[in-house]
Amino acid sequence: MSSKKNIVILGSTGSIGSQTLEIIRQHSDQFQVLALSCNNSWKQLAEQVNEFRPKYALLAEEAGFSSLKHAVSHSETTLLGGREDLLRLATLDEADIVLNSLVGYAGFEPTVAALKSGNKVALANKESLVVGGALVRELISEQPDQLIPVDSEHSAMLQCLVGEPVQQVEKLVITASGGPFRTWSKKEMEKITVDDALDHPNWSMGSKITVDSATMMNKGLEIIEAHWLFDIPLERIEAVVHPQSIVHSVITFNDGSSKAQLGPPTMKVPILYALTYPERKMLDVPRLDWHKAFELTFEPVDYDRFPCLELALEAARTGGTAPAILNAANEVAVARFLKEEITYTHIPKVIERCLVQLNNSETLSLDTLKIIDEKARNLAQTI
Repeated sequence: MSSKKNIVILGSTGSIGSQTLEIIRQHSDQFQVLALSCNNSWKQLAEQVNEFRPKYALLAEEAGFSSLKHAVSHSETTLLGGREDLLRLATLDEADIVLNSLVGYAGFEPTVAALKSGNKVALANKESLVVGGALVRELISEQPDQLIPVDSEHSAMLQCLVGEPVQQVEKLVITASGGPFRTWSKKEMEKITVDDALDHPNWSMGSKITVDSATMMNKGLEIIEAHWLFDIPLERIEAVVHPQSIVHSVITFNDGSSKAQLGPPTMKVPILYALTYPERKMLDVPRLDWHKAFELTFEPVDYDRFPCLELALEAARTGGTAPAILNAANEVAVARFLKEEITYTHIPKVIERCLVQLNNSETLSLDTLKIIDEKARNLAQTI
């Protein structure tokens, strides 16, 4: 019987998925790929299938399925087409870990399905907790270690909390680089282009999360995520700008002491930690050089210039389906910005209108969340 961990990667051609496969290359004696999925990048998926020879591979957009079949050079992998089988991959009995790096609301149901099946989830999909945090929290209430965060900030919190009772936490501090517009005036922000927004100073990420970083919506989503992950009240979680992206999170305890997790900005560390938690494994990534002088600076968030963060906090405080409305409106607004249909400064206006115009419901279920998600998306397209 193999002692290797069987890994399912949902979203294998994206930034997190690709870096996870790089880690598996480094640690091929400890991990093997059980299943891969992607949305429409059939060429990249075929290359991954040919190299890692998983048992299953899924292409969500069926238009490229014929091309995928012709590009795969062996018959060891069962090829699947269409989104219907995504939940099948998330619930595979053979899976040791399901790494969910799907982008947006699409990742929510696979997270729920994997947890319900008893599979361990390494979560890189913020929206799972933003949209349905209460549902997810209920699923992991008796076994919190079934869900391990991949986000660098939440991984940092988890690392700082090892051995610490969560009841003794006074405050969680999530750091933000400030993105490419940290020093821009509101007048300058009126002229932001797509290229400007995608030019992140520290991190290399997908387009959607890079724009979320530029608007600082990502910090709002991460605060909601931390609230549900660690069962900490919202008022004890805050964001602070840290331009160097070296300190990833800080935990302050009730005796006044604080613990922080530091490291150069790379997603490979939190990815590997999620795959090996609570153990650590050797990883070939850059280290901090303590023999060289460097600065660690912190500054408060400017909510006036970055209104998306305040909108996220308001939705979190409102609860119910408000975070789902926020998330859907933001996804549509960001997609429209990337297509140059709206300006950067119009993104928070779309989100705010959706939050005001759509009725919030305190009843949470997969069905109610699907309905409100569709309503918010339809409305956001018209604003």
